[in-house]
Amino acid sequence: MDTQITLNDIKLRKELLPGDLGYIAYLHGKQYAKELGYGLNFEGYVLEGLQEFARQYAPSKDRVWICEHDQQIIGFLVGVNREQSVQLRYFIFLPEYRGIGLGKKLMDEFIAYMNELGYKKAYLWTTNEQQAAISLYTRYGFRLTEEKVSHAFDKPLIELRYDLVL
Repeated sequence: MDTQITLNDIKLRKELLPGDLGYIAYLHGKQYAKELGYGLNFEGYVLEGLQEFARQYAPSKDRVWICEHDQQIIGFLVGVNREQSVQLRYFIFLPEYRGIGLGKKLMDEFIAYMNELGYKKAYLWTTNEQQAAISLYTRYGFRLTEEKVSHAFDKPLIELRYDLVL
């Protein structure tokens, strides 16, 4: 990858296309196994959530941001309608695209989506191992509201719920 990549080189596509959801699962399974040692149960968890999302997906209420560089998918963020709130899910991009402001850009897009559709509340689940992501979430006003010990991803960790009220 060119070391001169900037945020302007990244295209954000908001149209969900066939194959995108499968790639979300692939990227999560591959990256989190490599970076954090998560096992197949994590990928299964992602696939279950994506199955639910695929069945209920409504572009008028839900939002996807597919990040592309040189016509290759390099990351995602999904906003899932949950009646009176929205769930932030599948926020991931390849490590070589970290540190260029892409996370901030996606969070700005997420907040704009909330405002556009009148959502006042959002939440997300993450783990204690995701410190860089947690730092970003808290800068945008998300606050820790729940913690639970878990072995769901084939290793001991703490799952964390963060909520945002605009």
